[in-house]
Amino acid sequence: MSRNDGLFAATYTPFTSDDQLNLPVISPFTEHLIATGVNGLFVCGSTGEGMSLTVEERCQTAAAFIAAAAERIPTIVHVGHNCLSDAAALSRHAAEQGATAVAACSPSYHRPATLADLVEAMADLASETPQLPFYYYHIPSMTGVDFRMIDFLKQAANRIPNLQGLKYTAPTLDDFQQCLAFDNGRFHMMWGVDEMLMSAWAAGATAAVGSTYNIAAPIYRQLIDDFKAGNLIRARERQNQAIAMVRTVQQVAFHPGMKAVLRSLGVDCGACRPPQPQLSTEDGTALLAELKDLGFYQWVNQEAPS
Repeated sequence: MSRNDGLFAATYTPFTSDDQLNLPVISPFTEHLIATGVNGLFVCGSTGEGMSLTVEERCQTAAAFIAAAAERIPTIVHVGHNCLSDAAALSRHAAEQGATAVAACSPSYHRPATLADLVEAMADLASETPQLPFYYYHIPSMTGVDFRMIDFLKQAANRIPNLQGLKYTAPTLDDFQQCLAFDNGRFHMMWGVDEMLMSAWAAGATAAVGSTYNIAAPIYRQLIDDFKAGNLIRARERQNQAIAMVRTVQQVAFHPGMKAVLRSLGVDCGACRPPQPQLSTEDGTALLAELKDLGFYQWVNQEAPS
């Protein structure tokens, strides 16, 4: 199975003002991502509010992003669900639509009690689409499932034939680095903490999935280029820019704030679904002004809102 490296945007799902899917936005959104240097899409994950969508909405969203990408860049579809039968249906649908790969996080209501239980659940799910590469999505802050991933790989390596690797969204770089080295680098490890991208690259990462790549891919692309060129001082500067940007958005509700920034760049994905809060007009305006003062719009080569 081929590997796709670089920056994968964890895409936002666009909604109308009355909280319905706004599918026509997906094509121009995808064009924005490609134009700003994103190398791939990760659809219906945490950023995309996959767990706040119905199964039918997830199918429609995945199909729209796959069609918009039109095989120019790879599309990984997240199919994780508390109901594994629904996860299987989502996986089959993704395969039918032409997804590059699928990914799944652990069920989080009735969580697997042991690592063996998790491996078996993921093996059953991955077997639904044996022709597609499968990624396990490790995000313990959301699922509460926090086994060491090096142990997961050791158990899953010969149990899940189409296991491609992991989407690793946790700050435990030591475990991540062990996973990178396991079995002579057998598995594709996708880093998921944007504020630590440089550290992940130093550990040996070559791929990452993140929400802030929707708005700031140029910062991270330059960081990677500087790192590869051995210009560590400049790479650190880029990482510090990214951290400052993230911390600024975190002063308001993060994903509603991110959607406000994305709107200022010409892509209106609407608001987030409850229970995520709505961002007031005042808070949104203040956020954009603070980012402008920070220098964010210059960093990403975009015109600041007036």
